[in-house]
Amino acid sequence: MWRRLRSALRSLRGSPAAPPHGGGGRPPAAMERAVVRCLPSEPKLSLRFVLPDGSARHMQRDQAEPLGRALARIATNAAKGHGKAGKKSKKARAEGAEGEAEVPAVRLFSRDGAAVAEEVPNAAAWQDGAVLRIGDAQYRVERNPPALTELRLPRSLLAGFPVCPKVSAEFAAPQHCLFRWFREQRPESGGDTAGEAWVETAAAERVFTPSNALVGLRLKLRCTPGDGEQRYGPALEVESSGPVEAGPGACTFDARHLYTKKVCGHGSVRAVSYNILADTYAQTEFSRTVLYPYCAPYALEIDYRQNLLKKELAGYSADLICLQEVDKSVFVDSLAPALDAFGLEGLFRIKEKQHEGLATFYRRDKFSLLSQHDIAFSEALLSEPLHKELCEQLAKYPLVQEKVLQRSSVLQVSVLQSTTDPSRKLCVANTHLYWHPKGGNIRLIQVAVAMSHIKHVACDLYPGTPVIFCGDFNSTPSSGAYSFISSGDIAEDHEDWVSNGEEERCSMSLSHPFKLLSACGEPAYTNYVGGFHGCLDYIFIDRNALEVEQVIPLPSHEEITTHQALPSVSHPSDHIALICDLKWK
Repeated sequence: MWRRLRSALRSLRGSPAAPPHGGGGRPPAAMERAVVRCLPSEPKLSLRFVLPDGSARHMQRDQAEPLGRALARIATNAAKGHGKAGKKSKKARAEGAEGEAEVPAVRLFSRDGAAVAEEVPNAAAWQDGAVLRIGDAQYRVERNPPALTELRLPRSLLAGFPVCPKVSAEFAAPQHCLFRWFREQRPESGGDTAGEAWVETAAAERVFTPSNALVGLRLKLRCTPGDGEQRYGPALEVESSGPVEAGPGACTFDARHLYTKKVCGHGSVRAVSYNILADTYAQTEFSRTVLYPYCAPYALEIDYRQNLLKKELAGYSADLICLQEVDKSVFVDSLAPALDAFGLEGLFRIKEKQHEGLATFYRRDKFSLLSQHDIAFSEALLSEPLHKELCEQLAKYPLVQEKVLQRSSVLQVSVLQSTTDPSRKLCVANTHLYWHPKGGNIRLIQVAVAMSHIKHVACDLYPGTPVIFCGDFNSTPSSGAYSFISSGDIAEDHEDWVSNGEEERCSMSLSHPFKLLSACGEPAYTNYVGGFHGCLDYIFIDRNALEVEQVIPLPSHEEITTHQALPSVSHPSDHIALICDLKWK
């Protein structure tokens, strides 16, 4: 860590915070930088600068402390630095110059050139553009300048697939940063290439898609943080850990992208629901040998699948994306940074006691987030008053109650508001119900909790708000859960109440007030693996407020079965994404 800190401090010398190509009205290069980090939420501010002798100083001072004390401390540090430099000089010793170092005059001047009074608190004194003088040396104060805290490239790079760096910054935003991409120089290239190991590409965007010509070469990215106000911080560089590799050729989603080249107009909403297959399930021995023995092992690896997923999702130009089986690390390090680059903001809800969960993304220039109302089914059932009646009914069936309460399933609910028409709101729900084939009764209870919670949000908290309910419901169109959601009620003698035998029979009559429609209909299958294929995923919409403009066709059966089943080298999940364009009635 100290090596990294010293490197960062060395970058303070002679690196004025100006755009890399000039301009911006910044100070001349001769003036050093004094970088101040000052946040209202923190009691201390930090000050970093490099003394004329080359020694770096990093000070922490109370924000409420009078400026005079901080200046006195700087003077003492400067004198110590000068004294040490003198002791190291044999010539100085020969000339008898070992006496005490002179304490330099230290003053702080505001932008207009007036000296800042020493009784002014540090937080108010150290303003951007002020000038710190230490003896004859002058430093331009940069308060909270743009700075990169993380810059990372994906481990796997495929030709024809977008490379989306993870960019984390302080006092900056990725959309205001400057990006320059470089490729490795080919060893066999003729001519004198000494000192030219990297060749700059024409790309200057945040996302870079390498061509087939770059297969076998590594990439380098140089990023300069910016804040959108013509302030820029020191650049960072990162090199890829491996070379660009050849892509898989045609993928199952290529033809679908022909329908989704452009984002919908503001009167429409493109919604996607997709179980992306969590790495925590794909990488087990059971998955490799029993569930997906037909899939090449490298195509089950998360780095490979993430390349496909990012290209697939970006190509749908969606306004809403509801994902299931999202590993937390995949969300944080891969999907959120990638989809952010394509204009989408992400929300994540992890399952109880699991490493994966749900993610909802929405297009920033179309929607703003009003509120989130996520729940865990088991916890809500026990603790929230609106489920009291259902909880009392369930208590009559202790075996079923125990199974319901053991489940880790969650419901993600986000209320979004149109950025162009504030009267238009959406209640977007996302879930992944219990998976077991004989768990129809458990899923009915989970749906009942979900519908009561969605009703509370869309009818009580935000009256009249249309609902979009996406997810992997693990329920075919003939199931009780599907019937309950789409019809609004479920009879107490429905066969799913005895889905796991008579000993787990529980008979309840349930209802909800919504008129919901499966926007993509009832496809032959949305999940296609070696031992099963069926329709388990849906995008339910409020038929009173929304209508379907178009459903993006699913891949053909031939495309799905090219490599026997899913997942495959050309499809990253065992499920198929549902995509539809909706509009307000």
